[in-house]
Amino acid sequence: MKNKKIISLLILFVVGCAIESCKKLPQNTYSVVPIANFFQTPQQIAAGLAPAYTAALPLQTENVFQLNEATTDEMIIPTRGNNWYDGGEHQELWTHAVDFNNANDANGWTDLSNGITKCNFVISIINGLATKPSNAAALVAEIDVLRDYYIFLMMDLYGNIPLVTTYSASADISQHTRADVYAYLVKDLLANVPLLSTDNATTTPALYGHMNQWAGDMLLAKLYLNAQVYTGTADWANAKKYADMVIASGKYSLQPNFFDNFTYSNRGSVENIFVIPFNYPKIPGNVIQMYTLNYNNNLTYNLTNQPYNGFCAPTAFYDSFDDADLRKKMWEIGQQYTAAGAPIVGTVLSKYVLQLSNPADSFAYAGARSIKYQPQPGTGSAGTSNDGVRFRLADAYMMSAEAALEMGDAATAVTEVNLIRARAGLPALETITLDQLLMERGHEFAWEGWRRNDLIRFEVATGTPYYTGARVPDKVADNPDKHTFIFPIPNAQLATNSKLSQNKGY
Repeated sequence: MKNKKIISLLILFVVGCAIESCKKLPQNTYSVVPIANFFQTPQQIAAGLAPAYTAALPLQTENVFQLNEATTDEMIIPTRGNNWYDGGEHQELWTHAVDFNNANDANGWTDLSNGITKCNFVISIINGLATKPSNAAALVAEIDVLRDYYIFLMMDLYGNIPLVTTYSASADISQHTRADVYAYLVKDLLANVPLLSTDNATTTPALYGHMNQWAGDMLLAKLYLNAQVYTGTADWANAKKYADMVIASGKYSLQPNFFDNFTYSNRGSVENIFVIPFNYPKIPGNVIQMYTLNYNNNLTYNLTNQPYNGFCAPTAFYDSFDDADLRKKMWEIGQQYTAAGAPIVGTVLSKYVLQLSNPADSFAYAGARSIKYQPQPGTGSAGTSNDGVRFRLADAYMMSAEAALEMGDAATAVTEVNLIRARAGLPALETITLDQLLMERGHEFAWEGWRRNDLIRFEVATGTPYYTGARVPDKVADNPDKHTFIFPIPNAQLATNSKLSQNKGY
């Protein structure tokens, strides 16, 4: 079903750069405004920064998202007849049998490299201006932190990666250890995050979708939270410190209605800290409704195309939600109806996904489908206007709670987790374990791109095989060497960069 998975991102850049790789890139490629005169007005600055941010568009539903979700206990992409087979690449994600020819693996590397390259390009332009804007240092710091976000995701997925921080054909493309990349990111973020704005998009609308100090602190908290995975030594204290800084800033608050963070008008959320903006039809690409909904759900939501009937929740994950949990409404299940309320004949979604592949017609209705991101009537294969949520305040509370629990402060952990549970309509906990906290994270952040990161971190901390263990359907336990904690370096990269060595186990 590859033809239904490919989307076109038609983005017009005022600075007309089309960057295809990290090497041999054309210099001084512009239209309309000469380089010496650019970055002088707010409009020019916004256009000049745009390439670095638009590189994030594929992260919402494409390769990086699928690597981080379809390898976990909360999302599965079953093969329904011949649909969603695509050479077995989706099944390989679920079974942890990804090899260096897997398309998601290869394209995830490309998407993140593209983001890093575009950030390096923008930074090089600003630094090379004959007449710099008065806020040049802050602009460079902003794109530097965005580049660190792309590097963080790449290091988290692939482990030992090139650390390319300059826009040059002679840039160093040698492989760096995960620990070295971690150390670089911590140092770079500590230097640049304080240079970013302390405002939020509510007070300064131009910051919407941009990195500010609080997004930078969220990234630092994520790094420190995973320090034991990346370096072998935990750093819970710093993880809590930076999560708490975001909470204490007072710039964000929990959105009273959980689902308001994900509507197709979610720009007004007071909880979302960093998002990837989408805006149908001008900024396409958030196609999660097409990837998950059943073919006939176009009638339910007045969509312009039939959805592709792919992503769904594994049975055990769906069942892990308490019926009283308001967040359980993120899943579409049971008899389906038209927008007018009439039953759609023969369209009853089942929670049961007991095979990874099944040619039976009934299997088209297997699995709970996600409507966490509110489907938008009148949209289809180009995507919706729901902005993709990357960081939000609830995660600051949950990271702080986890770090507190790891340091022996269960009381603080319980207090912070209960804030999130209260919004979900659940009773307060009196005590909490790491197992419970991991499940709380799953329920709160399902399909937001963090589950693989969470499962591996908890497995490293506790030894429980949250990520590498067997799962229904058809996943056996991973090799005890745990090489599946990271993905293979794609074959195409090994072929073109002799300085890369394949990750162990592949």
